[in-house]
Amino acid sequence: MSAGRPVPTGLAVALLAAGLLPAALAVASPAFGWLALAVDVAVAALCAVDFLRAPRAGDVRVSRRVEPILSSGTPNAVHLDFERTGGAAGPLRLEARDEPPAGVESTGHRQSLTIPAGAPARLTYFVTPPARGDASFGDLHLRLAGPLGLCWRQVRVPAARAVKVYPDLTALSREALALARTSDSASARTQRRRAAEGREFESLREYRPGDDYRHIDWKASARHGGTLVRTWQPERHQPVLLLLDCGRHMAGRVQGRRKLDHAVDAALRLARVSLDAGDLVGVLAFASDVRAYLPPRKGREHLRLITESLYRAEAALEESDYGRAFDFAFARQSRRALVVLFTDLVDPDASAGLLTRTLALRPRHLPVVASLLDEDLEAAATAVPREAQDAYARQAAARLEAEYRRTATTLRDAGALVVRAPAKGFGAAALNAYLDVKSRGLL
Repeated sequence: MSAGRPVPTGLAVALLAAGLLPAALAVASPAFGWLALAVDVAVAALCAVDFLRAPRAGDVRVSRRVEPILSSGTPNAVHLDFERTGGAAGPLRLEARDEPPAGVESTGHRQSLTIPAGAPARLTYFVTPPARGDASFGDLHLRLAGPLGLCWRQVRVPAARAVKVYPDLTALSREALALARTSDSASARTQRRRAAEGREFESLREYRPGDDYRHIDWKASARHGGTLVRTWQPERHQPVLLLLDCGRHMAGRVQGRRKLDHAVDAALRLARVSLDAGDLVGVLAFASDVRAYLPPRKGREHLRLITESLYRAEAALEESDYGRAFDFAFARQSRRALVVLFTDLVDPDASAGLLTRTLALRPRHLPVVASLLDEDLEAAATAVPREAQDAYARQAAARLEAEYRRTATTLRDAGALVVRAPAKGFGAAALNAYLDVKSRGLL
């Protein structure tokens, strides 16, 4: 660290400003000019003395504590720890300014504090990264106050550090996932009933009024001397393959974020739930070629690898090659799998190629096509035009919506599942589709 440079305080500036009064009166008498000069020289001399007596960089130790992996879209705490290492025995006053990553919203990265003698101190502020990717903190800047309060010693503390920004995974508790399914009371009752269904035998229990007679195990009941019914659970160890379209259609923005960012968030949530359910999860990101691929595996360590492979995913301004992506994935996947494709269905030209390759998966695999609902586009398709430009916009939006409905209908008629939801509920909608497939034993 360098010796620093002097920075006048507000008090020093006020005293220098006070010297302007006699300088203004110098036109009446030269003596006032000499008085103004004396004031300025005295203030400058006191500032120099204050700077020389101010604590030096070696008198304080500062360190930044921040997690190596931050969560996008949520506040992340950054701690600055201070400790006296020398200098005068009294308290030390300073101002600290950190350099958060460029483009990251920060609150409180510049603060003042007093470090008491013989005790450490800490400042805390928060950063909110807007998107996934790599980020870098810069150096720390300190202003150490002199004993007279007229001058700071400003020093730079080397503290540059790179961090990673992952999608926010903190909301993926089982309770949050259960709440995501309760969009309304009617559907909630249906989903709770389905959650108890499945195709894999779990255990036997006593018969209760209302149980399905087809679930009675007559042999076990005869041995037990009472009526027993079989209970079922969703099958485990089934392959789930997540395909992420990283082409130009996913570069558009919905509610301030790229479509691909919403898709990555939803894919990671679905991967987390599938792995917790005991399934094998694979991921493939593609545009004109394959960008990342992880074969279906299970376990919490695999979730870390999936997150690591997707946090840098970017939407490229190029056409997506669905054929190449599907050929690559299914050349390595022989078992029947749930295939969840995160893409966009508003472009009729791109949807034609998507339809051909997706429908070819049936009946060997079960495809699910998940796309974002652009609420602005939906509103434009039904808005009442006020002028000619609005009429053209409505016609274009209505045409895109009609193309989507036509594509979605073709997919559903062929046995594929289609999910479309606004950005706020996109992850929950994808999860509900997966849970519905598991509970009904469709895979």
